[in-house]
Amino acid sequence: MKIAFLGTGLMGAGFVRRLCANGDEVQVWNRSPARAKALAQYGARAFDDAAQAVLGVDRIHLSLADDASVDAVLESIAGALAPGTSIVDHTTTAPTPTRERVARWDARGPIFVHVPVFMAPVNAVEGTGVMLVSGEQRRCDALLPALRAMTAKVVYLGAQPDRAAAFKLFGNLTSLGMAGVVGDVLRLAQACGIDAADAIGLYSSFNPGQTLPARAAKIASGPYDPPSFEVAMARKDVRLMIDEARLHGVELAVMPAVAALYDAAIARGEGQLDATLAVRPKRPQQSS
Repeated sequence: MKIAFLGTGLMGAGFVRRLCANGDEVQVWNRSPARAKALAQYGARAFDDAAQAVLGVDRIHLSLADDASVDAVLESIAGALAPGTSIVDHTTTAPTPTRERVARWDARGPIFVHVPVFMAPVNAVEGTGVMLVSGEQRRCDALLPALRAMTAKVVYLGAQPDRAAAFKLFGNLTSLGMAGVVGDVLRLAQACGIDAADAIGLYSSFNPGQTLPARAAKIASGPYDPPSFEVAMARKDVRLMIDEARLHGVELAVMPAVAALYDAAIARGEGQLDATLAVRPKRPQQSS
């Protein structure tokens, strides 16, 4: 296949190396030309102009920074695109502009599919990790062989074109949120005079990630009664964390927001129910 790849940062460069190793002819462009030219050693051909890079290709891949950069790059190549050209966007973007982008490019002729990933650069090179895809089933099915040449696991999320964007944000929210919690663990360790390496050594014997699927299911749908850990007791533990840190001049960053959720649940009279109830989103009001 003759492929254009636009955006050769850490992830994009990894994908280009994988495509070249698969035997594809890859034409590359990057806003910083040196990054594109560095991929010549793997067999890619670098272009200074994105519109030139996409001429005559079978498929275009994007790996850019955000929604604005995706739209800007696509507009810069619009005149060079033949009707029916497949555009595969691996950029992490927001669901609403992604849905609008699919509709906009469908009306203009090219076939736009959003394929965000749960991968690091090394996964892109090795062809491992997870790709998410959503949109019209026939469109996604036609793309599957190409995606499976880039990674072993491709997850189809349904016909709604912005679902992959939403699920990508779900995953990143989980990872980034966990990082914030670990930051508070290290802040509390500092307050307690415990070395950071010793504190995170806890996770060699206690793996909270193992309980994540079951806990997430309980947060989403209960049951919240009978409780396995009451809201009021969870709030007490959070108080201990915050107070101990403050006693030594350290402020936790994440747990005060968690404390506010527990306080709201207690104010609603839910203190004796399961702690998972306190962090669920507020139920939408039913129209009468």
